[in-house]
Amino acid sequence: MAHGQAASYDIAIAGAGIFGLSIAYAAIKAGQKVIVFEAEKVGAGSSGGLLGALMPHMPARWNPKKEFQFQALLSLENHVRQLETETGQSVGYSRCGRILPLTTKDKLEHHLERAAESRLRWHPDQTGFTYAVEPAGSRADWLSADAAPFGIVYETLAARVSPRQYLAALSAFVQKHATLVEDAKVTGFDEASGRVKLADDQSAFQTSCLILAGGFSTFELVEQLTGERVGRGEKGQALVLDGAGLEGYPAIYCDGLYVVPHDNGTVAIGSTSDREFTDTQPAPDRSRELMERATAFCPKLTGRQLIKDWAGIRPRCHKRDPLIGKLPGHEKLFIATGGFKISFGIAHRIADALIAEIIGGSAPHELPETFKPAHHFGINRLEADS
Repeated sequence: MAHGQAASYDIAIAGAGIFGLSIAYAAIKAGQKVIVFEAEKVGAGSSGGLLGALMPHMPARWNPKKEFQFQALLSLENHVRQLETETGQSVGYSRCGRILPLTTKDKLEHHLERAAESRLRWHPDQTGFTYAVEPAGSRADWLSADAAPFGIVYETLAARVSPRQYLAALSAFVQKHATLVEDAKVTGFDEASGRVKLADDQSAFQTSCLILAGGFSTFELVEQLTGERVGRGEKGQALVLDGAGLEGYPAIYCDGLYVVPHDNGTVAIGSTSDREFTDTQPAPDRSRELMERATAFCPKLTGRQLIKDWAGIRPRCHKRDPLIGKLPGHEKLFIATGGFKISFGIAHRIADALIAEIIGGSAPHELPETFKPAHHFGINRLEADS
């Protein structure tokens, strides 16, 4: 569709990452006429990563954010299976489970307490998902016994997805039922006229509302619109190795890294987290570091071929929780960003809640108060930590 063609939409979305495309999916399902603008290509930002870890928060110090994510992870499988049926495309989803090493006696005691609390929070009698402490040497064919001298945690709620396959399926659905325009950077929005301002065309499209879902770059646009900086970008780097024969193994979280086997015969390792960065390219020294750290606790990775490495800038709100809802001081301008490392697990649930807010329907579930703009702006704003 040419940028110069005048058109009117119910909902416009800036950003074709996991939040933007999930919101478009929910809006289309709600009967809205939708257009998605993407500054580069689908998944060009942090959503186009490699890891795909869908990991639950620990069942301790429970709060509304953890409950929201728990319910999102429970419902995600049905959501992606429906998307796969609708598009004929696999998203690489599997309920793979996760191993956590216990390296000290204190950690063993702590996770025994968490295991007890999981029976209250995860409702294993209803959901079937468990969080169990196993003795030293357990599952040592995958996680080195030396890395877990006091045993392991094995939990079955964790899952994984192929980020790029998930985006491809969402993109296919959106392109079939709505409009998706790549290489179209949104630079502003005139609420009075409903005109979306693009970098190369100032008068192409009109919409009843605009949702900013462009990842970390959204923070800069929001600062221009509100005068408040509420988040930053944080660079992450990951690898994909040949993973033939590892497809059935659970994810591992050890030494601050995830190892995640995928069903296409690869295994992903990641990720680093750098607050200071000068570019979005993978750094060779960081790739070597990832490989060395991962093989130290997962010997089956030794000698496996590197297929690709990747780096991207993840959006992180200063308040850490995602930022979802109407932008302060605006009536037709909304925002959805800051999912950081949990975006893929919660995006479908975020989308349903935001679209219900916009069109006035009854929300299928409430957003936690800490996700809402009032928690991030004004007197509640938190400056960036050092």
